[in-house]
Amino acid sequence: MPGPDYSRRRFLRQSFAFSAAAMTASVGMAGCGRGIVENQFLGSHLLMLGDWGESGDYSAQTTVASAMKDYVIRQNLKIDSLLMLGDNFYGPLNGGATCPRWNSQFEQMYPQSVFHGPAYAIPGNHDYEVAPMAKFSEELAYAQTPGTRWTMPAQYYRFEFPHNNPLLTVLALDSNVAVPGLPSPPGFYTMSDEQWEAQLAWLEAELRKPLHTPYLAVMAHHPVYSDGPHGDNPVLIRDWDPLLRKYNVHLYLAGHDHDMQHLEFEGHPTSFFLSGGGGAGLYRITTEPAKRGPMAMSIHGFSHLEVKSDWMTLRHLDPSGNVIHAFRKFPDGGIIILKTS
Repeated sequence: MPGPDYSRRRFLRQSFAFSAAAMTASVGMAGCGRGIVENQFLGSHLLMLGDWGESGDYSAQTTVASAMKDYVIRQNLKIDSLLMLGDNFYGPLNGGATCPRWNSQFEQMYPQSVFHGPAYAIPGNHDYEVAPMAKFSEELAYAQTPGTRWTMPAQYYRFEFPHNNPLLTVLALDSNVAVPGLPSPPGFYTMSDEQWEAQLAWLEAELRKPLHTPYLAVMAHHPVYSDGPHGDNPVLIRDWDPLLRKYNVHLYLAGHDHDMQHLEFEGHPTSFFLSGGGGAGLYRITTEPAKRGPMAMSIHGFSHLEVKSDWMTLRHLDPSGNVIHAFRKFPDGGIIILKTS
């Protein structure tokens, strides 16, 4: 199935055709305007970031990590999980699972004292880089280290959030597939055709299972659609987008482009939420955000997902921990924009 018809997918910034249920939910909440109090934290919380493990100069990663810590403390949040959206380590990982970078760029950078619970991780293209060994296999090995929160039980896997009384089902995928006409750089590798087909079969089998949570998300490193320089991924559009539509997946979470994005397409059940500002050098936005918006910005930062049974709120935050974009999504797929820059 082809991707959305670009000529028909103009995002209407404040005039989504919300369902009656979503509108009722928003109006029924306390107080002002549509009843949404953007900075009122009521649900279970996780933070996410991608493209964070820069090699050599850690200054941007350190700035974002400090903003994350300050945000959690300032808002008195209990963070139940982290989502690590790939490109976890750029450059060499000497010693593999025993490399000192695990301590300096993960354990200390995102300390357990502030960020409780597991850190669910997926591989990005730089995690497939052989430098000097295959880093992805070492990331799988590090997940077996006693006491670490690093959680990568397999190449792709399923989990529910939060652990007790879960509200969100997440399918964590490996998106490192060869794109026709786009050769992989030397020293990198991608999944074989057989591996890709096996994951695709697993994905649809998981999507067919009865859903026991109000929300369903897919997380992978590469965006299906992006307003950044990597653009839309034709393989993911061909193989994954029809499944996102068929099974009414609420969220697709990704990184890869070093920026922050939120894309909505008319008639599509899935909100595409890209958080790639974790510390690597920024990319420019190449598609005007108003065309596919509501938001695309070349900026470092991190993201916050808050979920309750009757809604979830997603926020993008800048390197100072200020909210630059936020929206609320309901179980039936309706959304309300709370803030955009």
